[in-house]
Amino acid sequence: MTVVSAHLSALPAPAAGFTARPARRRLGLRRQVPFARLLGVVLLLAAWSAGAYLGLLDPRKLSAPWTVVATAWELVTDGQLLSNIAVSVQRVATGVVLGVLIGTTLALIAGLSRVGESLVDGVVQLKRSIPTLGLVPLMILWLGIGDGFKVVLIMLAAAVTLYVPTHSALIGIDRRLVELSEIQSVSRFDFIRQVVIPGSLPGFFLGLRLAVNTSWLVLVVVESVNATDGLGKMMQDAQNYGQADVILVALAVYGIFGLLCDSGIRILERKVLSWRQTLAD
Repeated sequence: MTVVSAHLSALPAPAAGFTARPARRRLGLRRQVPFARLLGVVLLLAAWSAGAYLGLLDPRKLSAPWTVVATAWELVTDGQLLSNIAVSVQRVATGVVLGVLIGTTLALIAGLSRVGESLVDGVVQLKRSIPTLGLVPLMILWLGIGDGFKVVLIMLAAAVTLYVPTHSALIGIDRRLVELSEIQSVSRFDFIRQVVIPGSLPGFFLGLRLAVNTSWLVLVVVESVNATDGLGKMMQDAQNYGQADVILVALAVYGIFGLLCDSGIRILERKVLSWRQTLAD
């Protein structure tokens, strides 16, 4: 008999009626695999490539992936793609920054004051019920067909999209935290800094992700209205000439930038909210 077996045999026998405690069942999500979110994209590209290789797809309507890559390289070398990307990114960045500032300010005013909520929330909800793209004719009438109306529409879309989850997070702060702060005679400034801001950050980051995504969607439309440059204009010209590969290049750029922006915000959110334990942790 080995030494281990001798020690095991020397242990006292379990009491009658004793049952072993079952192993704890994990109900949360499993540990995240790096780059696992790209699996769906890889499968989509594989199906697209297989369909093009087997001749199942009409190249005049849906070009093969390798054709899109070759077209993208041609557009990069002649400078057309990079110049249009620079213009589109500048429009989105300006509109998003202004929209985030306005949306956050309005959410704080409406979330921290009954008077502010009465003055702000109804107006924002009314604007939310009006499609942003439905304002295109009015914005052109007011601001002309230059970059002004494009940036304003992106700003409005970003502001309203950010406002809703941020305001919801503000008014959704646990009432017991408010009462505890009142009992401890916490000042208004410290209450906002220690309770309100941390409690509203999850809603703010959700709104920021949605606002950036919405801004790219609005950009596609506004750049196709009397525009002289930008990715939307490039797509419109490609549609007129039946260039499916150029349209796919522009769509791929939109998708890549949207994915990068969303991933960057998610990384920032994890760092800022590192104190929070969620289902995915």
